[in-house]
Amino acid sequence: MRDWDRLVSALKRLPGIGPKQAERLALHLIRAPSEEVESLLNAVREAKAAIRPCSRCFDYTDRALCRICSDPGRDQALLCVVEAPQDAAAIERTRGYKGLYHVLHGAISPLDGIGPESLRVRELIERVQAGRGVIGEVILATDPDTEGEATALYLAGLLRELGSVKVSRIAHGVPMGGDLDYIDERTLSQAMSGRREF
Repeated sequence: MRDWDRLVSALKRLPGIGPKQAERLALHLIRAPSEEVESLLNAVREAKAAIRPCSRCFDYTDRALCRICSDPGRDQALLCVVEAPQDAAAIERTRGYKGLYHVLHGAISPLDGIGPESLRVRELIERVQAGRGVIGEVILATDPDTEGEATALYLAGLLRELGSVKVSRIAHGVPMGGDLDYIDERTLSQAMSGRREF
């Protein structure tokens, strides 16, 4: 059953999928009608071909600029820095934040070989410099874990050197060691409104 093992192994590599869940998903795919499986494969192929990072904020989109960056109703003075696209989506679900985003695509983690050069830090600094007079506040909304805190401290130092923007950190109603993507909307909304200067 080499094919079965390969399928289960491939599914286990997906985030949040353990061995038992991978087996259940594999069994579902084997039992499903061929049309359903083909539809899933086509959806994955098409999404992989069409979706790319936004040229301004680096969130994922199927256009040059994502829907948030291209929305003239968003507050151009607020820029929220997050680790991953799902963090921006979590903040959006609160409906309490009306500014823009910048997605780093990770956090500084020397043990994993991830330094600032592996992230979208240079692009953030360039964006803030280009937005002088427009961007008034950069909100650091990285995860409240060791890597997220290290990233926030590093970014705060760089941004303070620019001297042109207020730098704030989301409040810690968010539990230490947690991922923004798993936090309920109310807690996350309170954390955003209770942010502090960093």
